[in-house]
Amino acid sequence: MIALDGVGVTYRNGHTALRDASLVVPGGSITALVGVNGSGKSTLFKAIMGFVPLRTGQVRVDDLPVAQALKRNLVAYVPQSEDVDWDFPVRVEDVVLMGRYGRMNFLRLARAADHQAVAAALARVGLTDLRKRQIGELSGGQKKRVFLARALAQDSRVILLDEPFTGVDATSERAIIELLQALRAEGRSMLVSTHDLASIERFCDRTVLLDRTVLAQGPTAEVFTRENLERTFGGALRLFEGGRQASQPPQWRERA
Repeated sequence: MIALDGVGVTYRNGHTALRDASLVVPGGSITALVGVNGSGKSTLFKAIMGFVPLRTGQVRVDDLPVAQALKRNLVAYVPQSEDVDWDFPVRVEDVVLMGRYGRMNFLRLARAADHQAVAAALARVGLTDLRKRQIGELSGGQKKRVFLARALAQDSRVILLDEPFTGVDATSERAIIELLQALRAEGRSMLVSTHDLASIERFCDRTVLLDRTVLAQGPTAEVFTRENLERTFGGALRLFEGGRQASQPPQWRERA
């Protein structure tokens, strides 16, 4: 479980990225994190990972302060594609092995258990045959699956996924969703940042709407109301026609 209570983050330039943000991601659930660009989604992930100092509030994971949770490898992070240097010469299996670093000694000498965890993670995402390939040679969907495998190798109870469907084809998106659903059945907690509103109802139990603070949260069927989404997206919320992607959910729900 992830719990944020009154979290505020202000950067050195004075920009307040989050203010009084409180939310809960229950265990054994998939929660969507939704908001426009600049709404604080990436900052919220950084706050959970301990990458930015909190001006106010606290973050707890499985009822532990986040610093302790990170030391126990309870949280794994799947970054946005744009945050990764795809030209860096590293093999697929070496990227996945990075998920084991927190379980190694200070020399980072891999043991048999580490190699077994890497092999199992690669098999689960269907990339065993590509384990010796340079990561930059892979397709967008394959790259995402490599970082999912790294999270699996880490064996964390909580997984944060920042825009996992950006730049992937429909087949890879389905494969990722199926994996997330399987991880949910194992009792893991997942927080997924996404702009694809049309797919959220298919696999996310809960949704958090964010605009520097939490505007709404709860079961997706209850959060996806016209009022809530208009508060979140304003004039940007509309349905594109002519084969373009929908930026609103398939059906509106009016507040009861």
